[in-house]
Amino acid sequence: MKKRTALTILALFMGSIFSITHAEKIAVWTDAKVAEKEVKHFSLIGEYRSLSGKTALQANLLKDDFFLVAIYQKGLPGAGWDHSAVESKKMTAEELKTVLKKYKKIDRVSPTEGKPAPKNAILIFPNDFTNITNGLLFAGGQTKKELGSFRMHLEFLMPLKPDENPSNQDRGNSGIYIYNNYEVQVIDSFALDLKMENNAIKTDSENTRWCGALYKMKAPSINMTYPPLRWQTYDIIFEAPLFKNNKKVKNARITVLHNGVKIQDQLELQTGTGVGAKRPQRAKGFIFFQSHKNPVVYRNIWATNL
Repeated sequence: MKKRTALTILALFMGSIFSITHAEKIAVWTDAKVAEKEVKHFSLIGEYRSLSGKTALQANLLKDDFFLVAIYQKGLPGAGWDHSAVESKKMTAEELKTVLKKYKKIDRVSPTEGKPAPKNAILIFPNDFTNITNGLLFAGGQTKKELGSFRMHLEFLMPLKPDENPSNQDRGNSGIYIYNNYEVQVIDSFALDLKMENNAIKTDSENTRWCGALYKMKAPSINMTYPPLRWQTYDIIFEAPLFKNNKKVKNARITVLHNGVKIQDQLELQTGTGVGAKRPQRAKGFIFFQSHKNPVVYRNIWATNL
């Protein structure tokens, strides 16, 4: 559902310029059907394969009503792309429509979406989590139990915030914060090339703060982000640090699969990430679904002991 728009603010406050400007800045949609009716050219956001099969394309809406377009050779990331250079372009909606005459839109579904919790699960959704409303966990929730080493499956949906560009840290920002130490970033970085200098727009943040990154530590090996307002998955394998006599003798390690594709592989974590690096490391703890005042939601979260 769309949050307050300038029209709503105008009706309520009759001419408050500050409120109107602020409302326009934070316009956000959490429902694709509503966005299709209210956001101009929303239907163009998405992934496409060329009719020839030679290329694939991603298109994401920018704050100036242009589109960021990424063209891949032979297929999409995780689905045929040959890892050659990405062709990044900025296009008007009309220019994009012309290009798309030779493409077919596709809606990918993560191969692990809907994966059920196994019998040996130690966390079951929704009973073992906080901040649940209507069957969804809203950013700001956490586990009710502490975990040691674990395997976790989760599904998340990021909103559409077209008043900010992809990579802006207010565009659908959340994160999976393990023990309040290690963060796997959640944010809209759809259609961005991980080679930052190759993007057709100037990015608002570095790639170590994009979706799938270990926050401010390591960018994902491939950008597997789906379009906003599409369900996505993380499958995380986390090996907790080992302590003896209150001294760490083994670092934590993490592997992350984003929409079924491995993007972090046995990454050794000598410290926490971002602000978490300043906190003492620990052998077990809660999992937090970070809130940055963005309506990111989660579902089908479960974990087993590693």
